[in-house]
Amino acid sequence: MTEAVFYIMLFAGLILAAAAVAAVFRYYGKSRYLKRFDEMDGRDFEYYCAQLLERHGFCEVEVTKGSGDYGVDILAEKEGITYAIQCKCYNNPVGVKAVQEAYAGRDYYDRMVGCVLTNQYFTKAAIDAARKLKILLWDGGYLEALENER
Repeated sequence: MTEAVFYIMLFAGLILAAAAVAAVFRYYGKSRYLKRFDEMDGRDFEYYCAQLLERHGFCEVEVTKGSGDYGVDILAEKEGITYAIQCKCYNNPVGVKAVQEAYAGRDYYDRMVGCVLTNQYFTKAAIDAARKLKILLWDGGYLEALENER
């Protein structure tokens, strides 16, 4: 083996090792992030999200009553745009039912934008329905980005 080939293989090995280490950090970092929500019930998560939205410029943030809320947990406004937000604190991806609830709640509360905010991600069916119904999907990555912004 020539010296050039040796260095190329060494460099490729270092890149693979760095990628593996980065993947492990992402996996365990995400696990710790998600575990925080395991101890929250749905109502705690709604209030947590409401406070987070307020910190990011949303005003007139209101957590709706627990039952009979027509599929909306938070009402808010930002820069003249009104929002109806469905919160889902799940251990698995969020399905199409949450999108349907946000759609119905957006119209019931006469809001401009309907969205679903979760600590998880969304199923393909939920994503497809959201596109069709024009519902915003704010997933765990978006929630984490909001938390990390100050």
